[in-house]
Amino acid sequence: MSTLASQICNQISSVFTKPTSTPPPLDILVDEISAAASHNGKIFVYGVGREGLMLKGLCMRLAHLGLSAHCVFDMTTPPISPHDLLIASAGPGGFSTVDAICGVARSNGARVLLLTAQPESGSSVTYASVVAHVPAQTMADDDVGESRPLLPMGSLYEGALFVLFEMVVFKLGEVLGEGPEAVRARHTNLE
Repeated sequence: MSTLASQICNQISSVFTKPTSTPPPLDILVDEISAAASHNGKIFVYGVGREGLMLKGLCMRLAHLGLSAHCVFDMTTPPISPHDLLIASAGPGGFSTVDAICGVARSNGARVLLLTAQPESGSSVTYASVVAHVPAQTMADDDVGESRPLLPMGSLYEGALFVLFEMVVFKLGEVLGEGPEAVRARHTNLE
């Protein structure tokens, strides 16, 4: 079991060593979230399927840091406006719902950060203010290649998002001056 776990962790880790044409997604996310927070902006997240679940986890962690973070379509989600940031994910490059949400955010003056494994293709990139390239296999890539992937059906992309978001929260804690004790204390007070 530990051998398989190590292989999976190594495969996820390899995503962050692949060259990309954009700055590292960690830097982009930390910079964009910090900029929105410095202007008292709200942070919104949206993704479909398991990508959406990873983004909901990020949203909760951002709230633990004291940021105004919201999941699109939650009952208490406020309207998006200038100074706000939408973080959306379209691993294979585009989804019609991601396109629609990104279009609404842009038309209301918000910045749109798009996470994707395929920045050269797909419709969602056209709505992005900034693109963060996460070069991992998605469901769209499952049939590419000769061997059976260790993490099929987009799991590599989603696993990479989870790890990326944990790195983002760690870095934001440093940037915002929030050590783990302060975050833990605030989270404990919410329960």
